[in-house]
Amino acid sequence: MHRAFCWLLAAFLALAAPASFAADLAPLVRGLGAGSYAETEKAIAGLAETGDPAVVPVIEALQAGDLHIRKADGAVVVAKRAGNGYALTDPLTGAALGEADRNAVEKIRINNALRRTISATLGALTLMSPDANTRRQAAEAVFKSRDANALDALNTALAKETDERVRRAMTQARASVLLAGDAPDADKIAAVAVLQERGDQDARALLNGAANTGSDAVKDAATKAIASVEQRLALWGAAQNLWYGLSLGSVLLLAAIGLAVTFGVMGVINMAHGEMVMIGAYATFLVQEAFRQWAPGLFDFSILVALPVAFLVSGAVGVAIERSVIRWLYGRPLETLLATWGLSLALQQAVRSIFGPTNREVGAPSWMSGAFELGGLTITYGRLWIVVFAFLVFGALLVALRKTWFGLSIRAVTQNRSMANAMGIRTARVDALTFGLGSGIAGLAGVALSQIDNVSPNLGQGYIIDSFMVVVFGGVGNLWGTLVGALALGGVNKFLEPYAGAVLGKILVLIFIILFIQRRPRGLFALKGRAVEA
Repeated sequence: MHRAFCWLLAAFLALAAPASFAADLAPLVRGLGAGSYAETEKAIAGLAETGDPAVVPVIEALQAGDLHIRKADGAVVVAKRAGNGYALTDPLTGAALGEADRNAVEKIRINNALRRTISATLGALTLMSPDANTRRQAAEAVFKSRDANALDALNTALAKETDERVRRAMTQARASVLLAGDAPDADKIAAVAVLQERGDQDARALLNGAANTGSDAVKDAATKAIASVEQRLALWGAAQNLWYGLSLGSVLLLAAIGLAVTFGVMGVINMAHGEMVMIGAYATFLVQEAFRQWAPGLFDFSILVALPVAFLVSGAVGVAIERSVIRWLYGRPLETLLATWGLSLALQQAVRSIFGPTNREVGAPSWMSGAFELGGLTITYGRLWIVVFAFLVFGALLVALRKTWFGLSIRAVTQNRSMANAMGIRTARVDALTFGLGSGIAGLAGVALSQIDNVSPNLGQGYIIDSFMVVVFGGVGNLWGTLVGALALGGVNKFLEPYAGAVLGKILVLIFIILFIQRRPRGLFALKGRAVEA
């Protein structure tokens, strides 16, 4: 009996507690609509002092502009558009309060000073959240706001924090508050050491302020810390450029690897190669449109379906071009160049007629969206997956050329076409399938480029010249040369851009390749074979 009574009492207290807390907070919430900005700020401070998590949604509603005053009784409510009026809810409990006309409520307005106060208050209130990620975000908010009012909350939260990442973020937030305030020099010097360890752009900005306004001891410590931070930032900047170079190199590899196959085997200067990339991108667009219409819940898998579709469509177009045009022009490189250039214009116009001249939207699946931090590097998931995909395609092509009958036939035709023909290899079929393979790989490049570039009829034109530079620099027909050439040119481009600009940097790279080809006409890795050496 006694135990049953205890259970009933506990249940009653659990149910009654929220109501009592709401009743205690209600006058403070009502104060948000008192009138002046100063009175609103005072009410926000009062709510913050309670430390009650129920305060957070109220202040968030005020920040979002959803907090209103009901004119009939002066109650503060959350009002959101519903038809011609507003749907009202209680800001503390979330209970529905019915609907009201637009003229029945008045929005509680805030200015920039109140916005800063609200941001700092939300940061302080969420420092004690049970969710570690929320606490870390709150610490970052305090770090940026440097609100002295959050110092006590930070000290309290630090004393209880057990998560190392969150604790580090709180320590850095505390350092930013101390350095921006009137703390003793010893505390400021300790804060300088914390910010030096953080070592990012935000830390350098805070240290610059301390170096200009602090005491001599603080200025000296801040100046030394700035030198250390700038050295670290320079190293991370070089690493970031290296990543950008790898990312650009992987894109160039995807765009050039198909050209390396066709150019190396058949000696065809295919100016329509960029249009194969474009066809792959439009195939991705069509696949995504089908998923949007018929299976929107499976949209994240659309890119995986688009890969084989783009490969087959672009490959089929490549085979058709080889069988209808290229086969009649072997051994006549100038006429081949002009014919494929005309084909590229025809394909662009065909796409304009079908899809229109404007860009088409190609969405990114959720697993290719966003970014993550790695030390001082910012790496987007989209670029990371493209790098991985480029190397997978390269590896798969190497295996296909070395371990399959088709690959053996391609290598035989590449090294000595006449001898391969005499041995019974149908060189005409190998030519068609090789051209289709190169075009299909270009279609795969289009799938990848659709995630980082505009899908338009001119998509391939931006990569055709770079693709030829990669192939010629690496060695015509040599896949390893194409890999090294793509990564080298991508890295050099990205390292030159900060100093020379994008256009001048590309011009310098082109001049370097021209001079290099004068010394090594066959590129970095020249093919060997009787036909090549003849």
